[in-house]
This record gives sequence, C-alpha cells and structure tokens, in this order.
Amino acid sequence: MTISLEKARQMVAETRAKARTMGLKPLSVVVLDAGGHVLAFEREDRASPGRFEIARGKAYGAVMLGMPGSAQMARAEAQAYFMAAVNGAYGGKVIPVPGGVLVKDAAGEVVGAVGVTGDSSENDAEAALAGIAAAGFEGAA
Repeated sequence: MTISLEKARQMVAETRAKARTMGLKPLSVVVLDAGGHVLAFEREDRASPGRFEIARGKAYGAVMLGMPGSAQMARAEAQAYFMAAVNGAYGGKVIPVPGGVLVKDAAGEVVGAVGVTGDSSENDAEAALAGIAAAGFEGAA
C-alpha cells in the first residue's frame, strides 16, 4: 500500500485540526512517501518560513531510518557519533527529535512519514498521530 495524494492531504488537514483543538502554536506539516519524497506540505499562517526544512528533516529521518523521532533522539543521546554520521550520510537532512512519525499500513509496513514542527516536539508528534489515524493508517511516534 502507498499513501495517495488524497490521504496525504487528509493527514495534513487532520493534523492541523488536532493542533487547533490542542491550542498549539502554528504548525508546518509534511507527508513523505516511503522513498522520502514530499507528497503534501502546509505551513499555517504565522508559522516561521524555515519550518519546512525542520518538518521534512523530522519525517525524512523517520522514513530513511525506519525509526520514529523519539527513537532517533534516544539514539542520538546514547550514540551521538552514530547520528552525526547518519546525518552526514544523508546530507544533513535528518532532525532526530519527536515530531517525525512513521506511517504504517494495516500489515505494519512503513509507507511513509509525517513531520510536524511549530510547538513542542511531543505536541507535534501527538498532532501527527491524530492526522495519520484519521487517514486510516497507523503511526509510530
């Protein structure tokens, strides 16, 4: 299974809707496919313009490493040299913190990732999980 453009847009919309119910700061939300390519992106009004790269970096690390941002952060804390090497291998595109959430299909296969930035990393991840679930997928934060 893959993430269709329609489902990617739904993930973005539902992530933003969850953020509004949580009272979060303005977010930027990106959905990547299993190859790390952008399917959908939105930056809310008043979100800083550089947030695209942060959202993409959170999602890119998740999908390329097959581990959510929380696991990447733990790995960075335990083995900083490993994550530094990984980031070098990926051209500096990895941001190893919560808010990079794996998207899995019903069989548990990774089909992409959602990256969210703008509030605390934990709140970013919570909003992403809601968007992923609303689109009929399973998230791993």
